[in-house]
Formats: sequence, structure tokens, C-alpha cells
Amino acid sequence: MVDHPRARKLADRIQQIVAQMLDTRIKDPRLGFVTVTDVRVTGDLQHASVFYTVLGDEEARTGTAQALESAKGLIRSEVGKQTGVRLTPTLEFHLDAVPETAAHLDAALLEAARRDKEVSALAAAAQYAGEADPYRKPADDDEDEADAAR
Repeated sequence: MVDHPRARKLADRIQQIVAQMLDTRIKDPRLGFVTVTDVRVTGDLQHASVFYTVLGDEEARTGTAQALESAKGLIRSEVGKQTGVRLTPTLEFHLDAVPETAAHLDAALLEAARRDKEVSALAAAAQYAGEADPYRKPADDDEDEADAAR
């Protein structure tokens, strides 16, 4: 997908406007502690996807999603006023999966570190099955031939 500079600028401006609106003008009690993480605007500037995260449990996420859906019209009208584009993009709010993905990756990294410690502990306690160096040395070959000749 081609990243259009105008779409990127509009996305950055929409992110600022939405974050400011959620902080100052939207007074819905269902609205939790929201962070607007990203906004993506289509190349034709007609649709904007707003990604957000919510601090809290599943109930806080559900309430925040309902609050954002009910305030969508007010937020969109403010975006239209402040951006000055001819056609105000439609807004879609999406719960960002970044925190869950980060938690999953952290758990995977902790499991990998635990397994690495187990392997290093096994390697430290390991012993050779035979001699420490099972290969013949050239000096040993000369002594063996001298012993055989006597």
C-alpha cells in the first residue's frame, strides 16, 4: 500500500483532534482511560480508522466502545471543522490489539529465557561419554610406532 503524504498528515491531525476531544469535550461516564494510538486514512481521504487502547478490564473496554460509538457524530463534525477538508472522512473506532500482542510476546520471551537457563544448566552438568579428547594426536602416533618397533 502506498503511503500518501496528504493522507498521513490528515491522519496525524485527526489523531490530535480525537485525543483532544476525548480529553476535554466528551463527558460520557462510560468512557474509560483512552489512548489514541494510531489513525489510518484511505488514499482518497474518505475513511479514517481510529485505533485506541483502554486501561482496564473487559467491562471498561465495552463501555468505552459504546461511548465512542455514541460520540462519533460529534467527533466527526469537529474533525471537519478543524481540518478544513472538502469531505470529512467517516470515522471507525477499533480497539488496538497492541497491548495483548505485547503481553503475548513478553510471555514467549520469558518462556524462551527459562528454557535457555535449563539448557545451560544441563550443559554445565554434562560429562563426556568417553575421554575428553577422543582424537589421536600426531605425537601419540610417533610414540606408538616407536613402541611397536621395539
